[in-house]
Amino acid sequence: MIRLLRPELMDDPVLERGRHRHALRGLSRLNLLSGSARILWPAIRELARRERRPLRVLDLASGAGDVPLGLWRRVRRAGLEIEIRGMDVSPEAVAFARELAAAAGAPLRFERGDVMHGELPAGFDVVLCSLFLHHVDDERAVDLLARMRRAARRLVLVSDLLRGTPGLLLAHAASRLLTTSDVVRSDAPQSVRASYTGDEMLELARRAGMSGARVWRRWPQRLLLTWEATR
Repeated sequence: MIRLLRPELMDDPVLERGRHRHALRGLSRLNLLSGSARILWPAIRELARRERRPLRVLDLASGAGDVPLGLWRRVRRAGLEIEIRGMDVSPEAVAFARELAAAAGAPLRFERGDVMHGELPAGFDVVLCSLFLHHVDDERAVDLLARMRRAARRLVLVSDLLRGTPGLLLAHAASRLLTTSDVVRSDAPQSVRASYTGDEMLELARRAGMSGARVWRRWPQRLLLTWEATR
């Protein structure tokens, strides 16, 4: 399947508020079922246990905030000290994420910021993004990865969809079973078409200066890129 990058409805800055929030709720359900936080958690937990000190985690393009919330719940169960912050360009998404965290009693911070322009906030041990890389072209993906590498003290994590027919079929089915959002039903299959293969993601990491980066297959039809800074 050739990579096909097209604008998604969620990328529209003037998307009507009700449709936007409906889509955020639908995406949260899809992320929960597919284990978006589960995919990222083992690497963060391992680093926290090795470092034996409080960690700071920054989630880029955090959307509805469900991934930071899922990570926080795992942090609490593990008895670790990890601060988690989210960042997104959409004020509607930031507001939604803050409401979600407040309802759960989670001490998470969400701030508005354009992750595609300028240097990223400093002082974070882990810089991650989930289901965002497929929204941009190769050059901008390389630029984002390079800035994540410079910003992260210890670890970069990038989780995304795996392009291919199985993922496309899964996106069609899940988006119709788990939400009535027309935005999600349109964007989910397009997200798969715009995603990378494992080899393509490794090449992006190489171009971004991430020597030693690795890409792992994760269920269901996901990729996880990991890169750790050398001391």
